[in-house]
Amino acid sequence: MQKINIVCVGKIKEEFYRAAVNEYLKRLSRFAKVEIKEIAEGRNLDEEAVNILHATKGKIIALCIEGKKYSSEQLAAEVKGFCDRGEEFTFIIGSSYGLSQSVKTQSNLNLSFSDMTFPHQLMRIILLEQLYRAFMINGGGEYHK
Repeated sequence: MQKINIVCVGKIKEEFYRAAVNEYLKRLSRFAKVEIKEIAEGRNLDEEAVNILHATKGKIIALCIEGKKYSSEQLAAEVKGFCDRGEEFTFIIGSSYGLSQSVKTQSNLNLSFSDMTFPHQLMRIILLEQLYRAFMINGGGEYHK
């Protein structure tokens, strides 16, 4: 089964966010084993970077506003490529302060979901939804319209 890691700085405190995360994890469980690793906020981005990079496995995809923008279909193709090659991969969601340049530099892909800024708790849900959508696109499911 495909292994996907998500490294996030900070915890989700609100129950409605946790419920959404759990719903998408449940949906994704038929396609992949998704592990979420929460990293404590550091005193600065460089301290966070050390902890983030220590927690990553396989190909690294950093979510950052200046990253490359993909459509849902393009993300699905990227995910399919990882799966076809049997590659484990890790998405990184930074804190409200963003990500250290060292994390972005060491990533295999810097990915942007929008020019807008989202709360990191909400970004976790958006990422999980897009991963679910990617698997549905790749499987020819009805979810993506």
